[in-house]
Amino acid sequence: MEKTIACITILLLLQPVSAGLSVPSDSGTFHVNENLSENSSLQTSLENPSLWGLFDSLKSKEYVDLTHSFRPGIPHWDGFPNETVEAIFNYSTSGFLTQKFSIVGQWGTHVDAPAHFHRGRRTVDQIDVKEMLLPLVVLDIHEKVLKNPDYAVSMDDVSAWQSRHGQIPQGCFVALRTDWSKRWPNQTAMLNRDRNGTFHYPGWSMPVLKYLYEDRKITASGHETTDTDPGQETSKDDYTLESYLLGADHFQIELLANLDRVPEYGAIIVAAFPKPEGGSGFPARVFAILP
Repeated sequence: MEKTIACITILLLLQPVSAGLSVPSDSGTFHVNENLSENSSLQTSLENPSLWGLFDSLKSKEYVDLTHSFRPGIPHWDGFPNETVEAIFNYSTSGFLTQKFSIVGQWGTHVDAPAHFHRGRRTVDQIDVKEMLLPLVVLDIHEKVLKNPDYAVSMDDVSAWQSRHGQIPQGCFVALRTDWSKRWPNQTAMLNRDRNGTFHYPGWSMPVLKYLYEDRKITASGHETTDTDPGQETSKDDYTLESYLLGADHFQIELLANLDRVPEYGAIIVAAFPKPEGGSGFPARVFAILP
């Protein structure tokens, strides 16, 4: 059944409604024009497939950049060195500008590959490009985080999302909205360390991650904080949740931005990044296309 729906959905994206196919009704069913002839534009398109019509549709949509610009001094995991930038050629002496950026792979909005925590697992260059364009689900817990910065997303939050929108689709990207990115670019505010040295920032929970990856079989996930695990856990060097996720051969995107501008349901995420051979992580350019 899922394959049938996927095929019909592709046809809907590639063809105008006048070709005889309409959008799904409220019940989730599709309607086909019984008068659709063999000589219709649908027949022609199937014989001469092109994605240009889809592109024309997508370029009219609203795009939201989910990426922070990076520079020296931005918020980062507490143990990483700062970024340095050096101009090795400049306009005045060479007529052009070339810069040398020295950064850790996990810098700014970035991808974590499974190899980040697990030897022998996939590196950044081994992540398939098909995993970079996905349906986007946003779990919004920002109001709970306002009351409790240590809040970890719960199965109640997932159930509430599914009561509004139906089951989380297989193969999607799930982003955790906490509005923690509004603290950017203040490193002190992002880490939110108390007088005892304990960090206080929100994160994921094991029941939710296991449900998403094992039951709903999502492709990847992301969040606005520096870590998968809540701050109280990372303060104890406990990265159990990140280890689980990466150990299951999935990637994640950290330090996302602007999730408050994306709907809970219906958008597409593009999470693209360079291809460093053997890389455990790298800065990413991530954006959403809104419905």
